[in-house]
Amino acid sequence: MDSRSIWVRVPGTSANCGPGFDSIGLACTVYNDLQLQLTEAPGCRITINGAGAGNIPCDDRNIVWQSVQYLLKKAGLADTYKGAIIHMENNVPLSRGLGSSATAIVAGLKGANALINNRFTRRELLQFATDIEGHPDNVAPAIYGGFTISTVTRGDVECFTLIPKMRLKLVVAVPDFPLSTKKAREVLPKEVPMKDAINNIGRAGMLVAALCKGNEKFLRNVFEDALHQPYRAKLIPGMYDVFSAAKKAGALGASLSGAGPCLIAYCLQRRHVEDAVGQAMQEAFARHGVKANILSLELDTRGAHILNDR
Repeated sequence: MDSRSIWVRVPGTSANCGPGFDSIGLACTVYNDLQLQLTEAPGCRITINGAGAGNIPCDDRNIVWQSVQYLLKKAGLADTYKGAIIHMENNVPLSRGLGSSATAIVAGLKGANALINNRFTRRELLQFATDIEGHPDNVAPAIYGGFTISTVTRGDVECFTLIPKMRLKLVVAVPDFPLSTKKAREVLPKEVPMKDAINNIGRAGMLVAALCKGNEKFLRNVFEDALHQPYRAKLIPGMYDVFSAAKKAGALGASLSGAGPCLIAYCLQRRHVEDAVGQAMQEAFARHGVKANILSLELDTRGAHILNDR
């Protein structure tokens, strides 16, 4: 048996980016690290430090272990490696809309794949991760880094990755309460008006074009959304006031991060407004009785990777 252990680093992610519901995502510079060793002996030992340490299951329900098993089964090695030793160092907040479940899925797949000599490509890992997660908007940027645009056609995932032609700062307000993706999806309607669909198609296209071209002026209104944010606003006190405060303080715009409750503001690095934007978001939340921590992040451009220095 290969007794090596391996460290994997996976970035947190923000899905939707306003109008790109379930299709556009980005990777950001907050990370979860995973140490993985496969064993021939059955059973899994799991230890966790950091975010979610008291809430993440350390048994067969653990999503890292489930993802490892999924990949080993795909490789025909489930009977060879029946167990694992897993250690998680988590910095991505749990149940806040920064892709914590996606980091776990991708870490398990990436680590197990590395230990079996990278039998699967990144594109195949994306397909596996999407099959596990149910949609690609978080797992795609976690794997590839940058901004990602993903589609699923008859079950097959395709992903386009881009690095914007401008440097962005991502200011994230992290409220002091969790919000499950299940609850955030339950408030969404089954049908939406045609005008709302048109609104999002145009803004999502404009967002991608502006990032590709580096045209800042077209980013000022593209983060507005009509498909999910208006319905989820009732779950996040003061959401639109926080958006407004971020823009007044110098952000290009702001959106719900994934299903929330984190809110993310997009700032141009050259303008050095991220501190003012973070303070404005924090104060706006406070006026609605919500305490929020501020993370000042950048775009991660590498995605999930193996660490050699741990």
